[in-house]
Parts: sequence; C-alpha cells; structure tokens
Amino acid sequence: MKNKKLFSATRLPRFALATAGAASGLHATVVDQIGLRIVQGDFPPGEALPTADDSTEMLGVSRTVLREAIKVLAGKGLVESRPRTGTRVRPRADWNFLDPDVLSWRYAAGVSADDVKALFELRRAIEPMSAALAAQRATPEQVADLNAALAEMEEVCDDGERFAKPDLLFHQTILRMTGNELIGSLAALVETALIMSFRLSNDNPGGQRHSLPLHREVARKIAAGDGAGAQKALLVLIDNAEEDVRRSVENRNRRRAEREQTS
Repeated sequence: MKNKKLFSATRLPRFALATAGAASGLHATVVDQIGLRIVQGDFPPGEALPTADDSTEMLGVSRTVLREAIKVLAGKGLVESRPRTGTRVRPRADWNFLDPDVLSWRYAAGVSADDVKALFELRRAIEPMSAALAAQRATPEQVADLNAALAEMEEVCDDGERFAKPDLLFHQTILRMTGNELIGSLAALVETALIMSFRLSNDNPGGQRHSLPLHREVARKIAAGDGAGAQKALLVLIDNAEEDVRRSVENRNRRRAEREQTS
C-alpha cells in the first residue's frame, strides 16, 4: 500500500545551530523536510516513505534531487532503500544522533528534560577524564591556547551568542590536549552536542559571567598538572551548566505553553 502521508516543499524551522553540516538550497530543503519528519516520529521505524513519484510531486523536485537527498539521509542512518520494498525508516538504534542535522531535527520541536539529561550524560562520559589527561600531557603551547580561549570568553561573557564560540573552543582544546588521537577526534564528533548545550543556556539574563570562575579553575588545574583537580573542576562546571540549561528549557517550555494557550 502506498504511503499517503504528505511532504511539503516549505523549509521547516530548525533549532538555531551554526553547524558545519548545514546544507543550503533546494537539496537541503528536501533533506530537512524528510529528515525532520522522520526524527520527529511522523514516519516511524519500519514505515515506508512515499514513493519516488509521489515524493517528487509533493516536493516539486526532480528524481535526481530526491535520490541525492535519500543518499544523505541513508548516510545518517535514518533510511535504507531496497528493490521492490522502496525506502524505509531504519530502527532508531541505527540513527547517528551525533550528526549535526539529526541533532538539530531532534530538538526542532522543543527540548525535554530527558534531552537535557542525554546531552550532559554524554559530556560527563568524555570531558572530566579528558581534563585529567590534559593536565598530565598538555604542552605549554596548548596551555596558552586554552588561556587564549578563556580570555576571549571573559571579553564576551555578557553576550550568550558570542560566548558560545570561545566556550566551544575551550572545551575542544581540552579534548585535544589529552594527546590521545582517538579522544582528540571526539572534539569534532561532539561539537554539535556541545553547541546545543551552550545555546540552550542563552536564556540566562546574566549571561555567562557566573561560569567564568569555574572555567578559570579548570584551566588553572590543567596548567598546574593537577589531573584529579582538573577532573573534579570540570565535573562541577558541567553540573552547573546542566542546571543552567534545565532552568532555561523549563522557561522556554513554559513560554511556549503560554503562547499556545493564548493563540
């Protein structure tokens, strides 16, 4: 039976992320439309997408554009195409949730307490131990890079949007300071997750000035070669950041509910 669910050629809103994986133009519109519908649950795992004929007609694109979009989605683990059975949504366990687009689609309709928990569980699994290794192995040049990122954070700490960039650099630098190429590669892998957690805290009316002492403590412990101290300091930093994000998400969800009630 053909799937009668519809696509639209209108590009849907996405969570505000500046990611390297963001595409542009007609191709991106198709990837966004289908990917978002899948991740948001409109097309559950195991379900077939509309046929190529139906999809191209609904989206107003050529088969070539649709085919390339499906290839992109397959690369993200969302779909698979087989002869005679068409294109179907793969199990959620196969999805690449660290892909920038998949993360963006996941949070496009709002963020829950479970989403926040998942983000910070990822950070706790990686960053504190990385800080301990960084304290043991960092070169003077790397310590200087870390302090440079910290100095930039201090300059823009009252502007949440501008603060996110040096904050990301600070945390990525720590991962690379471990001297472990596998951990260093995580700097790019978790970039979007880090950006997501930073941007979710932008509602804080006081900016991020309150987080600077904790960042300074992390940098100081690393520079002093205190692995245990660096690990503990970064864990406290993450704990406080999660509380910031939790409050921010609660405020956003409350405002959204109030708008829906008055509309």
